[in-house]
Amino acid sequence: MKQRTLKEGFSLHGKGLHNGQEVTATFCPAAENTGYRIVRVDLENRPEIPALAEYVTLVERASCLEKDGVRVYTMEHALAALYGAGIDNCTIELDGEEFPILDGSAKYFIEHIERVGVEEQSAPRRYLEVTERVEYASEDGLTRLTLLPDDTYTVNLVVEYDSPYLSMQYATYSEKETDFAREIAPCRTFVFLREIEPLLKQNLIKGGDLDNAIVIVDREISQQEMDRLAQVLQHEAMEVKQGVLNNVTLHFTNEPARHKLLDVIGDLALCGRFIKGRVIAERPGHKANTTMARKLHKLITASEREDACPRVDVTAEPLMDINRIRGLLPHRPPFLLVDKVYEVTDEIVIGCKNVTMNEPFFVGHFPDEPVMPGVLLVEAMAQCGGILVLNQVEDPENYSTYFLRIDGIKFRRKVVPGDTVIFKLVKIAPIRRGIVTMRGYAFVGKTLVCEGEFMAQVAKTKN
Repeated sequence: MKQRTLKEGFSLHGKGLHNGQEVTATFCPAAENTGYRIVRVDLENRPEIPALAEYVTLVERASCLEKDGVRVYTMEHALAALYGAGIDNCTIELDGEEFPILDGSAKYFIEHIERVGVEEQSAPRRYLEVTERVEYASEDGLTRLTLLPDDTYTVNLVVEYDSPYLSMQYATYSEKETDFAREIAPCRTFVFLREIEPLLKQNLIKGGDLDNAIVIVDREISQQEMDRLAQVLQHEAMEVKQGVLNNVTLHFTNEPARHKLLDVIGDLALCGRFIKGRVIAERPGHKANTTMARKLHKLITASEREDACPRVDVTAEPLMDINRIRGLLPHRPPFLLVDKVYEVTDEIVIGCKNVTMNEPFFVGHFPDEPVMPGVLLVEAMAQCGGILVLNQVEDPENYSTYFLRIDGIKFRRKVVPGDTVIFKLVKIAPIRRGIVTMRGYAFVGKTLVCEGEFMAQVAKTKN
């Protein structure tokens, strides 16, 4: 799957939900690996905030990003639309601190994305592949988000309120089966009538009205109170029908739950990757969603560190088997110490060595406590580095790599029979005059057992 961006830009204008100010958001194509970035064009020097969870600031009833004192609010609907449309890279220019609320859904964002179209880029899409359970639970235990391994992105959500009109609802999203634009994007935000005045007293929802929110009425209300609230909301007349204010027709019977699902998708997009995993959301809210997004972003950051253990399925078919490796390296048994290669690019190689009791060096190292010699671990890493270099040569059989220097070798754990050692070599400088510098890591399971830095010369051995 390749990364994607917009074919051309578009703008949307409206008022912010909480501050009530008019604002324009302009969505622009962006380069590969840009992600989502928000630019405050109304401020001097146009400060930019990456839409990433590390910049999340917790505020009341809204998602908020803050960097260097600059804030943006209520971006979850826009981010959900970008994510649901499969957009990896987009720059959003905002001339205020809050995104326009529009009709309280992602409908208009997704419609404009569909109108301008999507363009495929060259770089592969970056994923967060969930490999183990990740969980967030509120202090009172009422809100819980759980992320489980899966090969696609799925969200299963339940909401429950102390209300006869919204006691419990379910909603589900599957990237393979759900039409996001038709089934999730149009679902509007909602509020209980009893919450409106307290929110106004907190200086919130200044831009809220009956055109951008579903107002749920779950108690008896007199006509006198109805008339007073109509004045507060600057609306000529209000009615209640089936628990919903002003005869709003719901798009779906479970529209509130679907909107909560929309919020989950938009907030979790702040992790900065497309997700391969199953989300189970119980009574979610922005605080829970963005806290989970922060957890996921930390996992991504840790996994993308140079010294992070690579994710390798040692049972999968390798990119290179021993015969292909023999075509690249001049080494032969018993000194060929790389069994498989799982990944190789211009910058990185990942290979492995299956250590068995039949290795000849265990005869003397040591007879009563077999341990793989550290020098052979270093040699195995060097051989992997040779594969990284020679794989970029058209006729590798005519070249060899001769190591000039090995620095900073550290042994952190012994390697014994039965271990599978995963090697990761990363090029740390461009090849110049046949000289290449790499940093190498060896892992058993997720444990780093050896690391060091290598410098080698690529030399032609045959005419």
